Formats: sequence, C-alpha cells, structure tokens
Amino acid sequence: MAKYTPMMEQYLAIKDQHQDAFLFFRLGDFYELFFDDAINAARELEITLTGREGGAEERIPMCGVPHHSVDAYIAQLIEKGYKVAICEQVEDPKQAKGVVKREVTRIITPGTVMEGKFLTDKENNYLVAVYHERNSFALAACDISTGEFYVTEMNGISSLLDEIVQYHPSEVIELQPESGSFVSESLAPYSIVVTSRGVPRIDAVVSPDMQLGDLFSEVSGAKTCTWTMLTAAVGLITYLKETQKRTLGHLHRVELYESASYMVLDQFTRRNLELVETIRDKSKKGSLLWLLDQTATAMGARQLRRWIDKPLLNKQDIERRQEAVQALIDNWLAREEIRTRLKDVYDLERLAGRIAYGTASARDLIQLKSSLLAVPALQNILREMQGAATALQELEAKLDACPDIVEMIESGIVDDPPLVMKDGGLIKEGYNAYLDQLRMASREGKQWIASLEKREREATGIRSLKVGYNKVFGYYIEVTKSNLTALPEGRYERKQTLANAERYITPELKEKEALILEADEKRIELEYQLFVEIREKIAGQVKRVQDIAMQVATLDVLQSLATIAQERSYVKPQIATSGSLIIADGRHPVVESVLQHESFVPNDTHLSSETQQMMLITGPNMAGKSTYMRQVALIIIMAQLGSFVPAQSAHVTPVDRIFTRIGAADDLVGGQSTFMVEMKEIEITLRNANARSLVIIDELGRGTSTSEGMSIAQAVIEYLHHDIGCKTLVSTHYHELSHLEASLPRLKNFHMAVNESDDTVIFLRKLIEGPADKSYGIYCAQIAGLPSSVIERANRLLDEYEGQMNQKVPSEIAGQEILSVATVDEPLQLDMFGTTVSTIVKKESKLTGPEAKAVKKLREADLINMTPLEAMNLLFELKQHIGKE
Repeated sequence: MAKYTPMMEQYLAIKDQHQDAFLFFRLGDFYELFFDDAINAARELEITLTGREGGAEERIPMCGVPHHSVDAYIAQLIEKGYKVAICEQVEDPKQAKGVVKREVTRIITPGTVMEGKFLTDKENNYLVAVYHERNSFALAACDISTGEFYVTEMNGISSLLDEIVQYHPSEVIELQPESGSFVSESLAPYSIVVTSRGVPRIDAVVSPDMQLGDLFSEVSGAKTCTWTMLTAAVGLITYLKETQKRTLGHLHRVELYESASYMVLDQFTRRNLELVETIRDKSKKGSLLWLLDQTATAMGARQLRRWIDKPLLNKQDIERRQEAVQALIDNWLAREEIRTRLKDVYDLERLAGRIAYGTASARDLIQLKSSLLAVPALQNILREMQGAATALQELEAKLDACPDIVEMIESGIVDDPPLVMKDGGLIKEGYNAYLDQLRMASREGKQWIASLEKREREATGIRSLKVGYNKVFGYYIEVTKSNLTALPEGRYERKQTLANAERYITPELKEKEALILEADEKRIELEYQLFVEIREKIAGQVKRVQDIAMQVATLDVLQSLATIAQERSYVKPQIATSGSLIIADGRHPVVESVLQHESFVPNDTHLSSETQQMMLITGPNMAGKSTYMRQVALIIIMAQLGSFVPAQSAHVTPVDRIFTRIGAADDLVGGQSTFMVEMKEIEITLRNANARSLVIIDELGRGTSTSEGMSIAQAVIEYLHHDIGCKTLVSTHYHELSHLEASLPRLKNFHMAVNESDDTVIFLRKLIEGPADKSYGIYCAQIAGLPSSVIERANRLLDEYEGQMNQKVPSEIAGQEILSVATVDEPLQLDMFGTTVSTIVKKESKLTGPEAKAVKKLREADLINMTPLEAMNLLFELKQHIGKE
C-alpha cells in the first residue's frame, strides 16, 4: 500500500466517512479536491485538473477553487444533484502541532441548501422523508430554509407518490427497511435525488413512548401521530442534524395533516392542466400560478403555490378564504395600501431561518428591521377596513410588530452595513464604550499617518515620497531609487525593494503601526462578537418572526386573489357540500388572459350525478374541446383554493380528485409510447376515481386502430358511468360513440359548433347539445399549410371512404339468413373494409336469459338499413351479453 503524507492521510480518513459527497478540503485560501473527486469535479465544473505529490509513487489528481468564490461552484454541483461536504480548518495553523486539525462542518445536499444563491425566491425547496410499515405509508416534508415541517400518512404506494409529487421535492430520503427500496424506481422519471437511509431506532433516540412534542415545541393539525409518522419525522430530523451539524432552532413547529383533507392532483393532472408550469417549456408563464400571482412578497408567492398544490375540500374553510377575498375586493383602496406596504417586507421566513441557523448577515438584520417596521401600518389598515372578514380580523390580531427586536437592531447595527462582515463597520457608534475607544485610537493613528507624508516630504525634500499600506507589509514610506541619496542615514529601515523604488519604515511609524493594527484587529473582532450577540438574541425570538411571516404570507395571497378577481371580473362561486357542478358562461382563465385580438367565447357546464353525469363532446380539432374541458377543471381548482372564478356564476361541489387524460406525449426514457402513456393514465384514473371525483378524457383511444380505439373508449365510458359514477367530460372524434346516449341514461351528447359556408369553415368555440357529424380534419390540415395537392388527394380519398361507409349491408347476410348462420356452430363473418368482426352465437334452442335476449335483439334489428359501423356496434353490444368473440 502506498505511503501518503500525514495531510493526505487526514484527507483520506475524512473522505472515507463521506463517500457519497464531494469533499471540499480547506487548504489555506483554497478548497481542494483529490483523487476521483478531483477528476469528477474538474469535469462537472469545467476547471483545470492538476496533480500533487502526496507521498505515494504516482501523482495524486487534484483541483481546487478559491474560498471566496466557492459558493458558485457548490451551487453548480447541487443543481446537478450532487452532495458536497465542507471540510474546514478548526484549528489556528499558527498554534497547530503537526497537521492542522480539520472537520466536516456541514454537508450540503439538494434538499438542505440554506443560502439564497442556491434557492428560488418564489419556490419552496422541500426535503422529504418516506417510511412504510405494512400498508401504512408516512411522509415527512421540510423546507429547512423557511422552517416548515409537515407530516402525514396514507395507504398505498400510489397515494404516497401523489403526495410526494405535490411537494416538488429536490431530495427524498427513503428510510429503507431490510426488505429494500419501495419508492426509488417509482421516482426514477423525476429529477429527484433519492437517498437511502436506515430506519431510525426511535426508542434509542429518546424513549419508547416518544411523541412529536418531544421534537417540536408546537404541534398543530387534527391528525393523530402514529408510530409510522413518528418514524418518518425522526428520520428526517436525524438526517438534517447529521448533515447540518448544528442546532435547528427554527424547526419548532410541525403540522400533522390528513392528505384526504385536500384535493389530490396526480402527476398527469398537474402536467396536463399546467398548474404551476407549462408543458411545452416548463416555464411559469402561461400556467395558472403565473396568472394568479399578484403577490408582493416571496413568501406570499410560495404560499400561493402551496394553495394551488393543495386545494381545500371543506366547505367552511373555502368560504372563509372567499369571505376575506370579498372584503379586500370591496375595500380596494385599503387593498392597494396593503400591496404598497407589503413591498417593504422582505422574505421573513428565510430571514428567520438564516438567523436561527447562524448564517444571517448584518444586512439580513437590517432587512428584518425594515420588514417589521411595515407591520404596524398593515395592522392599522386591516383594523380600519369596513366589513372586514373574520379571517382578516384574526390575521390582524396575530400580527406582532416586535418593537423589542426592532429596537435591538436599530440601536446596534449600522443602517448600511458592508457586504463583508469580517472587515468591521457593523456596529453603531455609542453601542459599546470599549469599541468606541478602539475606533478613536484607530482614527487618531490614521490621522497621524496621514500627516506623516507631509512631514517626511518637508524633512527630506523628496516631493514624490509617499506613505502607503498593504495587508502583507503593513505601513511603509516609499521613495523612488533616484531620490535615495536624499534620505538621512540611520533613520530609515528598508522593508521592501521594488523595481523602481524602495520601501522603508521608521521607528515612529513602526510604533504607530502596531497601535493602529492592534486597535483595528481588536475593533473588528469585537464588532463581530457584538453582532453575533445581537443575532443570537434575535434567534431566541425566531418563533415570533415566523408567526409574522405566516400571517403576512396569507394576507399577501388573499390580496393577490382579490386583485386578479377585480381586474378580470371573476365571481365568487357558491360552494355546496354535495350535488351538481353548474357553471354559467365559464372561461379558461389563462387563455382568456393572453387573447389580444379576440374575445374568449364562454360556455356553460352542468354535471349532475343524478341526471347528467357525463358529457360526450364531439367536434373538430381547433374547435375548443380541450380548452373547454381544461377550463372546467381549472375553475373547480380555483374555487376550492378560495379564489373567485372566471364565469357569470358558478355552483361548485368540491371534488376530491381530478383525473385528466389530455394531450399526447411519449415517455422515451421509460420506454413507453404515446398510447402506452395514455393507457397508464387511464389505468390510474379507473383504479383511483370515485363518485366524488372529476374525470376529463380527451380523445381516448386514438393511438391505435379505429376499431380497437373505439372499443377501448366505449368500455372506459361505460365503466365510468356504471361502476364509478363520477362527473366526467369526454371528447372524441369517434362520432359513432354518440349512440351511447341511448343506452347510458346519465350521458348527454354535446359538440363544438361550426359554421360552414362554401369553402370556409369557422370554429365558433361554442358548446351546444347534440353530436357532431364531421371532424374537419382535412380543413385543419389545409390551414396548417399542407401542400394543395395533398389536400386535394385527401378530399378525393375521403369521398371514396365515405361512399364505402354508407353502403348498405348486403341482403344475403341480412334478416333470417344471419340468424340461420348464427344457429350453427360456425362463426358469423362481417367483412367491413378489411376489418373482420366475428361473433359466436350458440344454437338458439340452447339460449336462455341474457343470451336469448341478445339473439332476439339481433332478430329484430333492421339490418337491411344498417351501415357496417352500426352493425359493428350492435355486435359489440351482443358480445357483452354473450361473452364470446
């Protein structure tokens, strides 16, 4: 085995404890990486790979970055999903005997970043821990930068995955039992770092009867904490303590919640409805969040996103928010004043986190003071509002201006502190008497030095003589070499030689230098010490700051919803506990907002579990079917998060889940085609939907042959109608499915109106009752710009196909002749343009019950006047009764 130097042996021993992280090893003014870390970091960071002698026979690969710019490099690695262990010198090199002592002071992972440069202001950065025991799955989620901590429990892996997706976590800790992984493979399609950890021994941590109250000073929520939930919470806190290596005083509150208390939105629904980002370019612009975000603070923007992620189910909770929004609409002058005041409030959640964490700067404290000074004005505005809602009154009562914290900062911290705290200039004059003495000594010494240059020039007659200072050599007198003969002998001591000058020091300058540097060193050290004392005092009050942040964020979201409602003429939806969904003149909120040269065409919606459970919508592409269905879902989500909605009126019964099958997308990484992705979405819908859900299906079954696609579509529709009974919107190009209205009593046909005149087609985007008879696909191809020869050929082929489709069934296979064929053991063959549909019907004499009724229906059918597709639908229906092909 190669023999390494003591320093390299120290590095290897520390690296051995952190195999899954890049080890940034502090050497003087640089952080160095060695061996494989160096090779990989050089590639990922695009920095130079070098080498050094480490006592071994071969050179050790090495690369490094300056300590003052290390954050930028760490950010690049974290963004790519890596972990970074920071190894610092924890011993003064001057006092070290041998190798300087070093320790890992913090491990930075995608889910544990605290610094603002690593974070997005308007988004949370959640770290999630998951654990399961039997069929119980628990989830603990924390944003260490804001102090939020949530715990919940559910049954089934699919429910757990839906809950994980709602948090958009950057890292998931899988508390992995001996049986192995249970979420890693499921999260593979997402850009989420998954870290496997052993299950924590709770009884070894505290006691067998440990509760969350042993970990947090405040436990809220209606849900009772189970052992599974406790394990997830302990596992997450253990991971945080191991990586952060410090107290986490700002994690004092935990919320236990029932996942069933909120609407569940799975990954497909979030993508298809573009709730927080668009499908095309993954940007916020064009999403529902983009439209509703009129917040004035970063914490308000994060709160709005949380509300969109988790719409409410409880009628009273929804109406409580609505009442507050209405009050802010009615008092628009007060609302505008609130918006103005909120602009003076910084990100209190993350400020509180950095203060408790011990990384807040003097500028952070000034931002905290400025934010707190805005609170009394907000309290006064809310107090004086006419007809203020109960929620706003309670919010005003919970606001705390924290005058003691303001006074602490005001008396101690300068109004414009420097960016670099190690250079001093943080503490106000008069705050500390000894500090003022040190400042006086430093100023007087520097004044003496400032006058020294004039005195030395007069004494030597050298007009170019100057007095200067640098951090390495201290103060000096500089004389050009052409003037050296003018210097008196014995008084000047050479300090440094330059190309064209010599630098000297005198006994008087050396004495003053010692006094000044000693005073400056003590001053800077004392200033930082006083600043830390102030920061620690405020850290003891961080819970109050977090409480203010929570109230301010809620007020910000409410005013944002009120602002957008008034600007866009939204109405307050009526919330019911059960019953129908009735929307008059509903509009798609986002599409409406981006239209510039035309007005949005509104449409009605009426869905009822008793009378009109399903709407089957036919019509051409570009006519607005998908937009209409999306707008219904978005209106429901907006209503349940407490927002007003784009409609003339709305009566909304909260839905527990929304399922969508909209659009086409391959999952190339997962090896799934468009059709397979579609079928997977349908499988999730049929497995999880219930009578309280809303299901939206756009162009079901279009990824396969016409006969198979139509068969799947009809089977799915019938299952939703008969077995689930949920409110459903289905759009299709299979006009033949419109016959289902006759057999499904709660299904009604609708179509998007089209005005056709000569060669002109106008899509009216108006939903009207009844089925469509054309798809206008060739017209869409024409306006898309396909060559005219292709369009002409397509029209000719269409005429030929439609002629064949309208042919009558030949008389030789009609009436009794079909029955005569059906009464033998041979299969009945109907050849329709190359598609053979066959059915086996047993001898009529042996048939009873549903089978006999099926043959009777076949006997009575008007086969002579039936088109082949109508005959095919009849055979599909017979197949359901007879159970044979």
